[in-house]
Amino acid sequence: MTRDEIIMQVSEKLRLIRTEAGYTQDKMADIIGVSKKTLVQIEKGRVLANWSTVVAICALFRETETVQFLFGNEPLEVLETVAREGIDYRKMKTLGGRIWWKAISKKSGFILQQNILSKHFRILDERNYRIYSSFDEKMTKQRFKELTKGL
Repeated sequence: MTRDEIIMQVSEKLRLIRTEAGYTQDKMADIIGVSKKTLVQIEKGRVLANWSTVVAICALFRETETVQFLFGNEPLEVLETVAREGIDYRKMKTLGGRIWWKAISKKSGFILQQNILSKHFRILDERNYRIYSSFDEKMTKQRFKELTKGL
């Protein structure tokens, strides 16, 4: 998934996200920091939202069914992975991937998972802390191999 694909998907679903949240166009525009005119243009498919607007929408409406359907239960992880082109540092504890995640490999307390919706990969440690995320399967498998080497 690329930044452009995310922008397109969120732009196409903006009206649905707004409706699900129960906001008028005026209120939604105020919440996400755009003019009502811009919001209407996005909802009508005349323009795409910019990256900052998409990040705001996903952050503020991450609990909506629509955003969950687009990105799984951790939309901000998807955005962060795309924005940083893969991340490699300890983050907040995850729920371990009970929903939205498929286990690819387990070794020495580490688990390699793939999100069933966004298709991005991540590596969790034995306490379910995310160590690495990327859309690049080859890089993720290499990192998993490095982490489990000799263990």
